[in-house]
Amino acid sequence: MSLREFLTKQLIDVIQWSEPEDGILAWRYPMEDMEIQNGGQLTVRESQLAAFVDEGKIADVFGPGLHTLNTRNLPLLTDLMNWDKGFESPFKSDVYFFSTRLQIDQKWGTATPITIREKEFGAVRLRGYGIYSWRIKDPRKFFTEVSGTRETYYVADVDGQLRESIIARMTDVFAASDVAFLDMAKNQAALGQKIADAVQPSFAALGLELNQFTVENISMPDELTKVMDQRIDVQMAGNLGTYTQFESAQALGTAAANPGGAAGAGVGIGAGISLGRALAGSMSASEILNSGVAPGATAQKFCTACGKPMARAAKFCPECGKAQ
Repeated sequence: MSLREFLTKQLIDVIQWSEPEDGILAWRYPMEDMEIQNGGQLTVRESQLAAFVDEGKIADVFGPGLHTLNTRNLPLLTDLMNWDKGFESPFKSDVYFFSTRLQIDQKWGTATPITIREKEFGAVRLRGYGIYSWRIKDPRKFFTEVSGTRETYYVADVDGQLRESIIARMTDVFAASDVAFLDMAKNQAALGQKIADAVQPSFAALGLELNQFTVENISMPDELTKVMDQRIDVQMAGNLGTYTQFESAQALGTAAANPGGAAGAGVGIGAGISLGRALAGSMSASEILNSGVAPGATAQKFCTACGKPMARAAKFCPECGKAQ
């Protein structure tokens, strides 16, 4: 190897990085057996930061732009290395590039249900999932706390830590929340903001910034969902008496549509009995007085089909279901 080739290999005058793939957070420029010459050029692209590391410590951080490496823009490194010759000779230093662009569409979710105390249902187990985005904000802290001297550091390397931090803070927010589960759907945006505010310090401690946090769904276990569906059915019916009358009327319609069938006849009779009893039981005192029967007397009449006694205002016989 000629002296010229040796010097060319040893002295680096252009330092730059183009991300070869998604998911890279930090990358160390290959510096083995190489030195950066005084006046060398450092190119930092938008969505990047570059750090000079000397003896394991970050000496200087450069933002996007073209930087000439000399004593004027490396003051911290100059102090650390006690340069007194104005960089007349080359110097060695590790260079790390950091990607500061948003890491979008990161997914979070509860691997197992979390148990909270809900004001309407008591202790319940909830599941949730959604997406979030983040970026590197402080490369010094990220280097010292997370990535270290690894040649390449990926999003996947820190993903598990971030998800666990989210779930922990999410549990705290739910425990302190006074929003009922039935109202969570319309308050998901506010709930997501509360979780984001609680999670932000955990991200900042790693040199990261939480940019966006979204709650896509909050759900209960299947068994509790069934109980809630039953409550909704009863509330829609208004009260149990009205619900029974409604079911009886539906059954009568089914029987009328199939008058020749034995099953239809049985359904019709049963529905008539139920509806007759429900209607008779729902008579008010004013209806009894208006029926023409003296107070204290039994307001009755007899079925035209089976002759059994029945309430005077009833439209169906409670025994045989015959319309009167």
